[in-house]
Amino acid sequence: MTAIKRIAILTSGGDAPGMNAAIRSVVLAAHHFHIDVVSFYHGYNGLIHADNINHAKLLTLNDVNNIIHRGGTILKSARCPEMLTENGLKQAAKTLTLENIDALIVIGGDGSFNGLLALKEHWHGQLIGVPGTIDNDLDGTDFTIGFATAVNTAIEAIDKIRDTADAFERIFIVELMGRHSGHITFNVGIACGAEQVLSFENFSVDDKQVKLKQLADEIKSAQENRHGSYIIVIAENLWPGGAIELAKELKVAASMDCTACVLGHIQRGGSPVPKDRLLATKMGVAAVQAIIEGKNNIMIAEQNSAICHITLEQAVEHHKVVSQQLVDAQENILALTAQNQY
Repeated sequence: MTAIKRIAILTSGGDAPGMNAAIRSVVLAAHHFHIDVVSFYHGYNGLIHADNINHAKLLTLNDVNNIIHRGGTILKSARCPEMLTENGLKQAAKTLTLENIDALIVIGGDGSFNGLLALKEHWHGQLIGVPGTIDNDLDGTDFTIGFATAVNTAIEAIDKIRDTADAFERIFIVELMGRHSGHITFNVGIACGAEQVLSFENFSVDDKQVKLKQLADEIKSAQENRHGSYIIVIAENLWPGGAIELAKELKVAASMDCTACVLGHIQRGGSPVPKDRLLATKMGVAAVQAIIEGKNNIMIAEQNSAICHITLEQAVEHHKVVSQQLVDAQENILALTAQNQY
């Protein structure tokens, strides 16, 4: 096996708390094996524009000192439409070749990994993905880096919203991130004791009018039987127009005032919780070990608390769904609430 001398690393797509912890562990592990780590900044843009912009840097131990607790990514991140083009892919491959890179580690989500899959047609070094996305929507891994922190951040925000909602006996509709995944929505909704959780697993836009009437009836029934707040948690990209539009439609359909609150990018920021720091550290070390073992075209994953490898093709298949136990739990809670058994 050819000795590995230089590894490249970049963060791509949406940032996720714990990315810095993963970068740190890659550098520490590589240093242990006397391997250089070359970082490229602003995602794949750093590879494509390395000729005319100072995007590349050799990472030292000092560079990753005291970053495990920091949110965001010290390597910066960005979308890169040029990775969808033949010229962009060829330029990225050219940069890796000129820099004498043996393997490339990309920390990101499915878009970032699709970039890796496209790049393998133009570059023959080792390609390793580390799942960093708050959406938790990559197949083959129980959790992705950043998910636990995003859930925690949203829970803290909704707990505060609940205080105001209780004070005014008001209905709040809180929209959560996740793109087209309901993992954040269901975990947060149940943990916050939300009266309603609307996500891709229990709602179809074809049933919009039926759901609107159902919501109105259930809210009215709840208000007649008790005083207090009513929280609806909704996944982004679910209801046409989002939480703001749903609030407007409930106002028209049921003559009830609702306050819409879109948490947005607050869910991506902040110091990673211990679970994300640990996951990122384990995955970063595993990525370096996989490279040394000659692995290629894989994503580092965790299943049942054990690190494993999944092919990049498998990782982006989008078969991963929210646990049916969570969906059933919310439905059971809703049924019990309707019967005033709470």
